[in-house]
Amino acid sequence: MNTAQFSPVGTLAAEDLGTVHLIGVGGVGMSGLARLLLTRGIRVSGSELREWPALAGLRALGGTIHMSHAATNLDGVDTVVYSTAIPQDHLELVTARERGLRVLHRSEALAAAMTGRRTIAVAGTHGKTTTTSMATLILQRAGLDPSFVIGGEISEVGSNAHHGSGEYFVAEADESDRSFLLYRPFVSIITNIDEDHLNTYGDYAGLETAFADFARLTDPEGFVVTCADDPGTRRMAEALRAEGRTVYTYGTASDADLRLTDLVSSAAGLRYRATLEGESLGEIRLPVPGSHLGLNSAAAVLTARKLGIGLDCVVSSLAAFPGVRRRFERKGVVAGVQVYDEYAYHPTSMTASLKTLREVAGGGRLIVVFQPYRVYRTRDLQAELATALAIADEVLVLEVFGPGEVRAPGEGGVALTDAIALPPEHKMFVPSWEDVPAEVVRRAAQGDVVVTMGAPPISLMGDELLAALAGRSADGTGPDVATPDAE
Repeated sequence: MNTAQFSPVGTLAAEDLGTVHLIGVGGVGMSGLARLLLTRGIRVSGSELREWPALAGLRALGGTIHMSHAATNLDGVDTVVYSTAIPQDHLELVTARERGLRVLHRSEALAAAMTGRRTIAVAGTHGKTTTTSMATLILQRAGLDPSFVIGGEISEVGSNAHHGSGEYFVAEADESDRSFLLYRPFVSIITNIDEDHLNTYGDYAGLETAFADFARLTDPEGFVVTCADDPGTRRMAEALRAEGRTVYTYGTASDADLRLTDLVSSAAGLRYRATLEGESLGEIRLPVPGSHLGLNSAAAVLTARKLGIGLDCVVSSLAAFPGVRRRFERKGVVAGVQVYDEYAYHPTSMTASLKTLREVAGGGRLIVVFQPYRVYRTRDLQAELATALAIADEVLVLEVFGPGEVRAPGEGGVALTDAIALPPEHKMFVPSWEDVPAEVVRRAAQGDVVVTMGAPPISLMGDELLAALAGRSADGTGPDVATPDAE
């Protein structure tokens, strides 16, 4: 069991960090922190081994990016930041400690950046990124200029981090390694508690206890927001209220403080009616589909209203919500085939996303290219993952992405593929990344929807699929349509 411990940050502020170097700066979490520090005027460098999309933006902001891992990258550096994905024997991490540099986990550096702000921390097994994005967009449109760090880019803003002038700081709070226990939020949002990260917590009870501990870190002058529909958060809300803490709930349950009714999702978007403590808020609309987004948006609506933001602003913000990159992101359409990218890798979120993509596909077929994330999750939730993937018509499974993990015989992509309840000709284990585009081209036809789903590397696959489909169209073997979406 992972028992990661983090050093106390105390009153350390971002400006106390000096020149900061981030190991593995290209990932969404680290690049967001780097962007936040750069826009705050702090000198930042980072190291990477592949050209992630975020790196160009960091360079444009003045960041120094080293395309290698080397001890010399730390020359002139005061603080080195790493994530849980970085092994403790990493060259730069070892060098930093040998030189006596300040070494912080990403969450510790982020906690330092929150100093002096009223933090709105969004936690939960599913929906963190979307909920954080919606809350951020509402605060921005209300003129509050919040700082934020999000696990994905809001399409309208085109960024996953920003240093604002306002009093609020909106951030995702990651439970995977207990690091969310470092934060001291003014508002804590907990979307749900589902069985995950049991390599850290041992069992579900340990996970549920950690979320309750996180909620108890909320400022007494602030409040906690939880989902009344989720059994884990419902139990937690009852316990916290019994302790005299301020808790507001949302959901379709009849006793939710903010209640959703008449929820309808279609390819055109989502709409529902909302009432808050008996007062009608009217109809809430989003231009993106997915019933699960109703709950995400309700958390943002409830939080915004309790912070005193006007209803008109809340409603208009959500009506303009453009979605989040890597969350139901349409990459383009080529030869009549729509290509999407989706971050979901847990069975619950995969099921919600695939059902929504079914709505989009209409009469066409749904083809999934899935890269499992983490060996332990793929092993322990294999049956649930297989059930979710069986929603599709065709499934291509890559090998598990599990940095630092070792697969035992019989574990991984082959076993997962075998477990999917689809005919053999409609599922395939594809061990080589390079073979996937040709296999998609062979299977996809006009009217179909293709989605790349799972671990972060798969996000790079979408453009390759669009190019392969365009090549088929150009050589006359497919319908003559090729229009990748504009960024």
